[in-house]
Amino acid sequence: MRLFVGAVAIALLAGCVSPGELESKDPSISASTGKDPKRYALCVLPRWQDARSDVTLSETEHGYRLIAATNNMTDELLSIRKTSKGSAVKLYQRMAWAPGYGRSDMEQAVRSCL
Repeated sequence: MRLFVGAVAIALLAGCVSPGELESKDPSISASTGKDPKRYALCVLPRWQDARSDVTLSETEHGYRLIAATNNMTDELLSIRKTSKGSAVKLYQRMAWAPGYGRSDMEQAVRSCL
């Protein structure tokens, strides 16, 4: 019984992840592109939306941010920041080692839009 309660507690704690907490970890993908942030974001957005319906795009002070979240948990976060030569792109994943719905399509979109 203790094992079951411990496993449930760990699962609940692992699920509570905000975008800021996710960005404090190492990115799964870190790359750069010659495209400006808006152009890159508009390339990735429809592909992410095809993979998952819960994707949002928001403009930040330095670029754009795409987020895929379920039940108030950020699953995937793509940070696109303006640089002098285009954009710096970083993909953060809640559990990068775990297979997820649409995950491979989302990773492929990040790479193919570079």
